[in-house]
Amino acid sequence: MNQSTRFEIPGADSKRIVGDRLSGQERQLLFVTGFLSKRWGNKSKALDDLCKERGWGFCCFDFRGNGESEGAFADYTLLDWLADARCVTKMLDDGPPVTIIGSSLGGWLAWLLGQEFPHVQQLVLLAPAFNMMGKRAQDISPERRQRWQETGWMPWDDDALHKDFPLSWKWVEESETLWARRLDSLKRVPTRIVHGLQDVVILPKGSWEFTEHLLTQDPRYPIELLLKTGDHRFSSPANLQTFLNVAQQLQ
Repeated sequence: MNQSTRFEIPGADSKRIVGDRLSGQERQLLFVTGFLSKRWGNKSKALDDLCKERGWGFCCFDFRGNGESEGAFADYTLLDWLADARCVTKMLDDGPPVTIIGSSLGGWLAWLLGQEFPHVQQLVLLAPAFNMMGKRAQDISPERRQRWQETGWMPWDDDALHKDFPLSWKWVEESETLWARRLDSLKRVPTRIVHGLQDVVILPKGSWEFTEHLLTQDPRYPIELLLKTGDHRFSSPANLQTFLNVAQQLQ
C-alpha cells in the first residue's frame, strides 16, 4: 500500500513547514488543522486511511511555530499561517484536483484558499472558526481587551492548553481585515459546512450566519450546511463517520 512521504517547505523566513503527503489519483484531500492542533490527529488519520482505500492523494502539515514545523509560536500571526497553507496548496498543483478539509480555524483558512486557487475544486469546513480572533476580541471583557491592545499580547484563554501560547494583537487586526474581504471577488467552489449543535467553542450560529449572508450575495452559491449532534471536537464514532462520508463525496 502507498505510504505518506514527509516534506519540508521553506517559509518566508526560511523556517521549514513540515508535513506529509500521500500520492494518488483522481482526487487529493488537504487537511488544514485547527488552532494549536498537530497535523496527525484522529481526523487526519481517518482521512489518510480513506485516501489509501480510494487511491486518492492526501496531505497534512504543521504551521510554523507549531508541531514539527520550525519556529516559535509567538513569532507568527494569522497571515503567516495563511501563507503556510498557501505554500502547501501551491505544492499540490502538480496533482489531481484538491478538496480542502479545514477544521475550526483551519476551516476559516480553507475558505480563503478555496477562493484563491483554481485547482481547489471543493471545500469541507468542519466547525469553521470564521473571524476567530476578531470574535474573541469582541467576546472578552472590555478591560481584558484593552490590556490586550496596550500590551500587544494575551493568551487565547487562561487554561493549561492555551496560557503558554500568547497571541499578538496582530492576530485580531489581520482576522478582521480578512473577514471584511471574505466575499470579495466571490468564486463558486462547492462547499459543505458540518457543525456540531453542541459546540460551545465555536457556536454553530456562526456557520448559519455565514451561509445565510453568502446566499444573499449569490443565491446560487453551491453551499450546504449540515448541523449534527456533536461538540467542537466532533470525534465520536458517529461524528467521524459523518465527517468521512462528507469528505469523500465528490461534486
